[in-house]
Amino acid sequence: MTKADIVNEISKNTGIEKITVQKTVESFMEVVKDSLTKEKNVYLRGFGSFIVKKRAQKTARNISKNTTIIIPEHSIPSFKPAKTFVSKVKNNIK
Repeated sequence: MTKADIVNEISKNTGIEKITVQKTVESFMEVVKDSLTKEKNVYLRGFGSFIVKKRAQKTARNISKNTTIIIPEHSIPSFKPAKTFVSKVKNNIK
């Protein structure tokens, strides 16, 4: 499902114009991105959490050059679904 599909579905279910729904969805995504950039997690009860995970520094190998490189510590965005969300998806598989 794409962002356009989500906008169409919300517009159809609520009767709100697609332009308004699109602005709302894009604004929501901007708020989530800005919060994660500031290392503030976003919690949506019953849906899940958008969180920032820290990756420790590690040593990796460049196989083609046969050298080692150091990957510095960094943060990555992650999504952790709520337990109710996970159980609903698990029970829907046929």
